[in-house]
Amino acid sequence: VQLQASGGGLVQAGGSLRLSCAASGSISSPNVMAWYRQAPGNQRELAASITSGGITNYADSVKGRFTISRDNAKNTVYLRMNSLKPEDTAVYYCALHRIDKDFWGKGTQVTVSS
Repeated sequence: VQLQASGGGLVQAGGSLRLSCAASGSISSPNVMAWYRQAPGNQRELAASITSGGITNYADSVKGRFTISRDNAKNTVYLRMNSLKPEDTAVYYCALHRIDKDFWGKGTQVTVSS
């Protein structure tokens, strides 16, 4: 399985970005697709996740501002990020959690300027 993320960039505080992550390869259900983030000097943390059945989960820090969605036909997961804050600055990684194995994409940088 390969994961290709895109959509990061530089945005002013209060702005929006949408991240996309396309998965290819042997993707079986059930599975969970997720976005994690890692800021400099911090551990990687879960931002949001969504099951193949559409159940979502969010970190408290992003609830109400971020929305995760997926298109199972395209094997793609999205993260819509609104009302961005400087503390959202991080490298964002997408992941696919299968029952037997976890897969990670290369990160995409999101920088929010104040």
